[in-house]
Amino acid sequence: MPTTTCPSRSIEIAEEFARLRREKNARHRDIAQQLQISEGELIAAHAGLSLADGALLGVERLQAQWPAIIAALEPVGEVMALTRNASCVHEKTGVYRQASHNHHVGLVLGGEIDLRVFYRQWAHGFAVRELKENAVQRSLQFFDAAGHAVHKIFLQPQSALAAWEALVTRFADDDQEPGMTVAASPAPVAELPDARIDVAGFRAGWADLRDTHDFFALLKKYSVSRLQGLRLAEPRFVQQLDASCVLDLLNEAAREKVAIMAFVGNPGMMQIHSGPVHKILVAGPWINILDARFNLHLREDHVASAWVVKKPTVDGLVTSVELFDAKGDTIVMFFGERKPGNHELCEWRNVVERVVSEGELCAA
Repeated sequence: MPTTTCPSRSIEIAEEFARLRREKNARHRDIAQQLQISEGELIAAHAGLSLADGALLGVERLQAQWPAIIAALEPVGEVMALTRNASCVHEKTGVYRQASHNHHVGLVLGGEIDLRVFYRQWAHGFAVRELKENAVQRSLQFFDAAGHAVHKIFLQPQSALAAWEALVTRFADDDQEPGMTVAASPAPVAELPDARIDVAGFRAGWADLRDTHDFFALLKKYSVSRLQGLRLAEPRFVQQLDASCVLDLLNEAAREKVAIMAFVGNPGMMQIHSGPVHKILVAGPWINILDARFNLHLREDHVASAWVVKKPTVDGLVTSVELFDAKGDTIVMFFGERKPGNHELCEWRNVVERVVSEGELCAA
């Protein structure tokens, strides 16, 4: 059953947020977990509050015109786009250009900000102003029906503040009461037993692929989850790696200056980086890419399995390294940078082959 945050609970949430933010400088996600609520509920509890009233968070609820909001972002200029799942955070600076949508699927393709948007999952949106160290951080934050963060957009010093304010004014909802109604997350779809899968048909379909974008349709046709599909694939197309391979992979790509693609997503968004990576840093369980306009933060201890995956296309084989968590959900996928019509970078294929070889030597 959906649950709704009552006004008194919203006041309590806002007060607890202020205390934990001041005392521990805790992150929104961690505060929400401590309060046993979703991050969306944490933000919604501040709807109608203003920094001028002494609140740490000032929040305005937005109308559910998601494609129009994304299309209206270009005049704001450079911003930082953030998409995450439970194990990986992807942050990219750029301009939202060439936004389009077809029914519930959207695209942003105009350069550094590269997104595949699944608007069917979007349920709540807010314009957020937060007081941080005597400065105001401004953002747009979007959540699914369960209150899980789908996508966030943070203004930068070089952003056009007047354009952002105009966007917020244009899309502000009439309802600015605090709180939100949340629904339980849908139960994951159970995998079919391997014995019920047409493995021969699935393998033949894989061998006949002509575009990497057809892979999802192949999985759907044979009712196979992505990880199950890797387990059932022909060995010539997949190879399991040690889960610790990702650090070697990123270090090799940085050392060889190989342009990569990093895909990080959740049910409502897929965010993509294309280009070289430079600064790789390990901090506790986190593997971090800390470049000027691209950051990635990966919980290495959440990686339960890692796979090299090869898909046939009209341009030759395309190789990815795909990481999964213990539930079988995709954490992140790495490819060599490539445009349709071009062959895969030999440099990327060499990096992957070296990581595979080093892993086999370590296991011997």
